[in-house]
Amino acid sequence: MASNAPSHPGMQLARAARESLVTEVAQAMGDVSRTVAGRLTVLLEEAHSTREMHERQDAWTAFQRLSRAWEQGTAAAWHRALQHDSHSSAVRNVGSQFELMGDEVVENKILASRLAVAILDKLGEAYGNLCARIQLLESTSELSSQDPIRPEVLMLAMVEQWTAVGLARTILPLVSDALLRELVEHFVHAFATCNDLLLSRGVIPTVDLRSRMKRSDAAGASTGMPRSAQESHSRPGGVESDWNATRFEPSNLQTSRQGAGAAGGGGAPATGGPRHAADETRMMTAVSPLARARRRAQGVMGHLKRMLNDHVSDFDRTEQQPVSPALAQAIARKRDGGDTDPMSDGMVVQTERYEYGVADVSHAASVLRERSNVLKQKAATQAEKATIEVVALMFQSILAEERIPPSVRVWFARLQLPVLRVALAEPEFFSTVDHPARQLIDRMGSCVMGFDARAINGSALEAEIRRVVQVIEQYPETGRRVFQLVFDEFVLFLSKFLTEKGSTQRLVSLAQQVEQKETLAIQYTIELRNMLKDMPVREEIRAFLFKVWAEVLAMAAVRNGAQHADTIALKKAASELVWSASAKPNRADRAKVIQSLPTLLQRLRQGMGLLGLDTPGQETHIKTISDTLADAFMSKTEAIPQARIDSMAAHLANLEDFFSDEATGDLPLDPESIEMMLGMDASTIDIIADGGSKPTDAMLAWAQELQLGHWFMLDHNRQVNRVQFAWRSDRKQLHLFAAMDGRSYLVQARRLAAYLQAGLLVPQEEEALTLRATRDALAKLDANPERLLT
Repeated sequence: MASNAPSHPGMQLARAARESLVTEVAQAMGDVSRTVAGRLTVLLEEAHSTREMHERQDAWTAFQRLSRAWEQGTAAAWHRALQHDSHSSAVRNVGSQFELMGDEVVENKILASRLAVAILDKLGEAYGNLCARIQLLESTSELSSQDPIRPEVLMLAMVEQWTAVGLARTILPLVSDALLRELVEHFVHAFATCNDLLLSRGVIPTVDLRSRMKRSDAAGASTGMPRSAQESHSRPGGVESDWNATRFEPSNLQTSRQGAGAAGGGGAPATGGPRHAADETRMMTAVSPLARARRRAQGVMGHLKRMLNDHVSDFDRTEQQPVSPALAQAIARKRDGGDTDPMSDGMVVQTERYEYGVADVSHAASVLRERSNVLKQKAATQAEKATIEVVALMFQSILAEERIPPSVRVWFARLQLPVLRVALAEPEFFSTVDHPARQLIDRMGSCVMGFDARAINGSALEAEIRRVVQVIEQYPETGRRVFQLVFDEFVLFLSKFLTEKGSTQRLVSLAQQVEQKETLAIQYTIELRNMLKDMPVREEIRAFLFKVWAEVLAMAAVRNGAQHADTIALKKAASELVWSASAKPNRADRAKVIQSLPTLLQRLRQGMGLLGLDTPGQETHIKTISDTLADAFMSKTEAIPQARIDSMAAHLANLEDFFSDEATGDLPLDPESIEMMLGMDASTIDIIADGGSKPTDAMLAWAQELQLGHWFMLDHNRQVNRVQFAWRSDRKQLHLFAAMDGRSYLVQARRLAAYLQAGLLVPQEEEALTLRATRDALAKLDANPERLLT
């Protein structure tokens, strides 16, 4: 009988890689099955209602009975996929026709697709590398849609076997998280093993960066590339890919390829595996846009520094040099003479005029240009002339920014001389974007960007900018320390100014309390779990303490303080409840419970009232507790030593001393409770709680680095609004954005990161004001570098 194994060495190696992959993941099905069983056990213990308990009990029982059949069926289905001839199937798939599919088939495909996408996301480059190597070995441009290398093929077979053995499809979503964790670990290891196998045999594709470039129609025409080939070359998952696998091949494959190429009149380059949108998303979100913006900014600063070094002989000095006497005298005369207003036209003027228009901005720009020319004539070195010119060009760009109100631009113009003094004294001003002078101008510019003159003139924000400028002008000496001082003052002003409106201030105050309450609730729950971990306490009492009483203690601590008499009494009620619910075998203990029970129940109702629980809700909890206490009277519960109860009471009295400063994770922000607690019209407030996609660590870091006052475009529920970042809570869990129309958006930290990752929250400005001004100055200097020294 003829063997079905391919005779070509490349085909044999590709098949060996597939067999290695399928064999390894199939052997892991035992671990996967045990993980699913463990997850079902946890779900059974977490059931909250009788119906849910029965459903999960049925699921747990069915899986215990059928899990072995599912393991064996899945492994067999995966090995059957190996019998598929990938090359011939790829050809057959081209001519496939549409066909009707049943609902079960569609649902299986959906479940399998979700699992496969998650696995692909974790595989990363390993998947693309293996695809490229297999395509190289088989001389094909694309893997078959039924190739077992594709995770969706194996996942579909696994889902189909799940239902084939008699397991309900509704169980699978309940265990998908645990299932994925186990599968991902084994798939990552299996793909790494296959790649190592092929690498050891010399199958080493190399990255061709040119294939990442999109071809235009003109480029395609000039190179003779057909339009169809050009499109497939540039699109993800097309015939051409990121991999150019023609350089390195095993010697026996090179020989066979050369022979085939000679016979066929030339060989087409082998190509790599398809790229996925998830890969591109992961690449873009692996580093925060803020970090990428900083790298771009440093690139601009590096460009400027190289230009100055190339064209100015004495600019790259290692030691700080004093300003030449003539230039220092010219700058001092301008300062001491009172000529600080660019509207003064060189005359000594102390103006009280604070409202400026577009014509005033143009006049200020011309005055600054003339002043720079005069100062350059006083400069004794090329470095001083170049510094004066660069600063002048930067402020020309800032004054030309029409999105900044005219009055603010005129106040910015008055900073040119102080900034020039800093640039002359501190050459690092041209090397870093973190210089306080840059940070101050950037922050003030970002806050006023987009305001019209009517909105900004006479406002507290304009008054603060005016005060900052005047402080810098009047300070005995202008340097890094002065700019850092006023920058810190301006940031402090922003934190108050952006939330000074009555409705916004009330919302911020409430949001801060909510964050404090939710954080305390999490910490109280953790401590209660630790205290009751080894105590024989009935599950009903545990659930009440963890889910209700921890919230009560948190609410009381926020309203009254952690050591208030009422809060202490509520803490004491927790230990009393645990003691009352333990077995009472003697008459004295039962009498004590009967005597204290009315007070205890009253205290429990009082605590639940703090949470706003209605009477029916309170009675439900009271009935559960009463039933448990009745069992305690009949000694149907376990006894707890009095010493442990006393230790618990002492621990509860000073519970806050045991809290850690570590992050408590996401807050369970409840929009409905927030709006109920506001006591105001909540129609202008949007609560964006946790949910949606899971952001990357880089996006979470970016969310924490957003600066107050910056403007963003927010796309929320198909409505795009321009919003300003107005407030961040102390624990950085809640963030408030305010729109121009008076609407507010309270966003949770993780959801904020998800919005940033998805492009639903986009910074209005990609570059800071001074960086954009530096870029504009560079463009002019690149075109005419001679102006540095003239």
